[in-house]
Amino acid sequence: MAAATAIRVASYSSLTLLASTPFSSSCVFTNARSVFHLGTTSFSAKPLLFSSRISKRMAHVVAKATLGLTHPAQIDHPKISFTAKETDLVEWKGDILAVGVTEKDMTKDQNSKFQNPILNKLDSKLGGLLSEVSSEEDFTGKSGQSTVIRITGLGSKRVSLIGLGKGPVGPLYRSLGESVALVAKGSQANSVAIVLASSEGLTPELKIVTASAIAKGTLLGTYEDTRFKSESKKPTLKSVDFFGLGSGPELEKKLKYTQDICSGVILGKELVNAPANVLTPGVLAEEAAKIAATYSDVLTAKILDTEQCKELKMGSYLGVAAASTNPPKFIHLCYKPPSGSIKTKLALVGKGLTFDSGGYNIKTGPGCSIEWMKFDMGGSAAVLGAAKALGQIKPPGVEVHFIVAACENMISGTGMRPGDILTASNGKTIEVNNTDAEGRLTLADALVYACNQGVDKIVDLATLTGACVVALGPSIAGIFTPSDELSKEVVAASEVAGEKLWRLPMEESYWESMKSGVADMVNTGGRQGGSITAALFLKQFVDEKVQWLHIDMAGPVSDKKNLATGFGIPTLVEWVLSNSSS
Repeated sequence: MAAATAIRVASYSSLTLLASTPFSSSCVFTNARSVFHLGTTSFSAKPLLFSSRISKRMAHVVAKATLGLTHPAQIDHPKISFTAKETDLVEWKGDILAVGVTEKDMTKDQNSKFQNPILNKLDSKLGGLLSEVSSEEDFTGKSGQSTVIRITGLGSKRVSLIGLGKGPVGPLYRSLGESVALVAKGSQANSVAIVLASSEGLTPELKIVTASAIAKGTLLGTYEDTRFKSESKKPTLKSVDFFGLGSGPELEKKLKYTQDICSGVILGKELVNAPANVLTPGVLAEEAAKIAATYSDVLTAKILDTEQCKELKMGSYLGVAAASTNPPKFIHLCYKPPSGSIKTKLALVGKGLTFDSGGYNIKTGPGCSIEWMKFDMGGSAAVLGAAKALGQIKPPGVEVHFIVAACENMISGTGMRPGDILTASNGKTIEVNNTDAEGRLTLADALVYACNQGVDKIVDLATLTGACVVALGPSIAGIFTPSDELSKEVVAASEVAGEKLWRLPMEESYWESMKSGVADMVNTGGRQGGSITAALFLKQFVDEKVQWLHIDMAGPVSDKKNLATGFGIPTLVEWVLSNSSS
């Protein structure tokens, strides 16, 4: 026997892997006894010894997940307690008292005294220091302005004035929370109190929404993805107290919900930010299985390998995956409520290209963004982030299927070529006239699979076309659907979530450009109306009895710093809840 070879599986996530997370070419996960059925071979996340004869293939697969010897460090996620206070804020003891102010709040009388009662009270306690500093620094309460003053005379060590500006409640107060997080980081603060200089006009319901938005901004603003940096700082902020925003079980419930959403958003960010040499299709499948294992009272997981996908005749998906040495993994999580009947069955389908080279139509030239193609699994990150959040929220009366056809689009002698004809699992044939229009090919079989689960409605998310970014810019996602009813549902959910969607037309006459002389269709219709023809392509793989909506999120998947945004997760969760019995 050859000498034993040590093999270590890389943990992609900053979250600790299960003690024995399996990694196999074929595995089904059940939640009854947290059993992992692996067939004949498996290995764990702990270092194990294998005979080089029997583990050569496995070693090759694992090596791809650790290419470059890069292992993500474990980082601390924000763990902040949020508490409503009704005591006198002047008596509050902590690191920073943060006051959200508008330009109107900063108005002073002829004696340079604040007309706002809260600011006037604080300024009197501080001997006019707030008035003096705001004048010296020309702080007027505009959006983006902030100032921090170290003080004596109050229970807090510092007072921070943060400009609110104007705008919708959600984005306005989320921005306040982000500013609070930034101020807390700069001061290494452990505790912060937040008060609005003017909150008298807020209804009890609006106070809850405001507190939730501030909490969301604070949690996500505190988080930094430093897993791939040699040095990182731990978050110091541990507690946030709200003044003047009410109290009671409804507020506590809303703040718990906000924390659940944020945990899903952070997972989504980490998935998208992870480089393709760490986040392979296999590792993405591990992450999905880990979510199901963590919330095994409501989630189950099924991971299909290549052979199982062949049995389901997923030729379109497998055609894309054929060039990569990292095997594809078809991910299917299913949420069922812990009790009660189910009134609606939904599916969330996410594009899962962990890297997209373009294939033989390789991405080249300025602006091709090949270096950012790790983002091409943003749709799957949204789906899995929503699964994590919903596993904690546990909405009643709704069944949800989370589906990802994960793979890489690479180049090799086994890869699909321009001109090849693929056969999808519904029997339709596709002439590949561009291997860089691969996402829709994977989604085709994923949508067929979703329809076969007996669902009533499907929402798919994909970083699908540059054409949608040209049309709507970097911060708005395009939506496409034949259903006015479903469009209204999803748009309403996005407005609650604070995410921007815009419905674009599904112009049926454009389908003429998608017809092939030798197959049922081609996979791309050219530059004009590219996001529309892509949506029309996906429609060919959805059962007419199923309501379906497609979200093209190529723009908002990342921000100006090329960091993941976690886009789509809050909207998906809100949409699922709107279809539940809660």
